[in-house]
Amino acid sequence: MDALSVLLQNVHLFETKYYRLNCVGNWSYSLTRKDTILFYLVMSGSFCIDVGNDRREVHAGDIIMIPNTHRHTSYALAYDGDAAQPLDEMLNSCKAQTLDVKGEGESNSSLILIECKYDKEMIRPLLSVLPSILPEINEESDGRFEVIDVEIKLLTLEAERERMGKTAVINHWASIMMIECLRVYIESLPEATENWLKAMKDPFLTKALAAMHEAPSKSWTIHKLAEVAGMSRSSFAQRFKDTVGMPPLTYLIDYRLRLAARYLRLQQNSISRISELVGYASDSTFSQAFKRVYGVSPKAYRQQYHG
Repeated sequence: MDALSVLLQNVHLFETKYYRLNCVGNWSYSLTRKDTILFYLVMSGSFCIDVGNDRREVHAGDIIMIPNTHRHTSYALAYDGDAAQPLDEMLNSCKAQTLDVKGEGESNSSLILIECKYDKEMIRPLLSVLPSILPEINEESDGRFEVIDVEIKLLTLEAERERMGKTAVINHWASIMMIECLRVYIESLPEATENWLKAMKDPFLTKALAAMHEAPSKSWTIHKLAEVAGMSRSSFAQRFKDTVGMPPLTYLIDYRLRLAARYLRLQQNSISRISELVGYASDSTFSQAFKRVYGVSPKAYRQQYHG
């Protein structure tokens, strides 16, 4: 399994909602969402998205991911107004899944807006290194994905019918969109990028990362990881630290504890079993390591989520 697949196997999107927006004239709207990943599937027309200081012009056929923001604004290319209408209340009270956003003029855009909740702990390192909008659209990629046709057909079918498993299907397809956006973004990263995602493209480091994520309970050492990577111990340790930003075993400990936190929130295993799953020899060692990072014991952490 490749490193990106392994990295994302414990990243789960849920509570996915989607809306068809028909935008007419010199339209504009602002949208505020917290702890939410947003996607745009642009079906027709062109418009702009502003997230903080990042402005992006998008066109029919684009898939856009906004991975981590509280507020963004979308508007027609010709829009010259001052105040964008807030879309939050309209979406929150929307019983149908189609909304009209109107302004003066004849410009038209049609898009599907998708919003998803996510597991903050598991996706935290990924979100910390992503831009405010991705993937980057350039002349080579042109930002257009063949998968958009499949996405639109699927979402249209799901919107028209009430079938068993509807929520699961939509959550899975949201995950597919995230992977599509991430891999296009990672593939386009220049060699000089100071970003640990560069390790996904490194033919040596990607092997070690995949191994740690596939078997976090294994008794990994620098020597064993260097063997997996096909490098000498010293070269591997230095290359990993330079690229990822931390030593290999520090990265492993961080991943183990984030994974443990996820297991505790799911409440599907005992604390002793979770300790084993994430590679700790004893419950006390696990408890001490967990408390150093999260400030509370595994038991107290679990109670915060389940009372």
